[in-house]
Amino acid sequence: MIAGDRGAALHDLVVEALAPAALEVVDESHMHSRGAQSHFKLVVVAEGFAGQTLVARHRAVHAAAAPLLQPGGIHALAIHAYTVQEWTQRGGAVPASPPCRGGSKHDRSAS
Repeated sequence: MIAGDRGAALHDLVVEALAPAALEVVDESHMHSRGAQSHFKLVVVAEGFAGQTLVARHRAVHAAAAPLLQPGGIHALAIHAYTVQEWTQRGGAVPASPPCRGGSKHDRSAS
């Protein structure tokens, strides 16, 4: 696993592997845990995604992020992978994330 700022490390790994036209890395840990840098949303726009299925795109992103997805690293990664054309058609809008449903051990009351 890569130590330090996981968001910056995630950004660098995706840029190196996929050369995206646009990339947004959003740390959503505050919605789920207590500052652990464990939950991220990625919006990746890449020409290389043209002709690929959504599953293939997600596999490519997972492969790029693999060093951070080890035990003790990033717990959750929401991936939104688009071609440049798809991104343009969306108007560059980043999808909203749903609220946390309370699965954190920090949200459970002590018995």
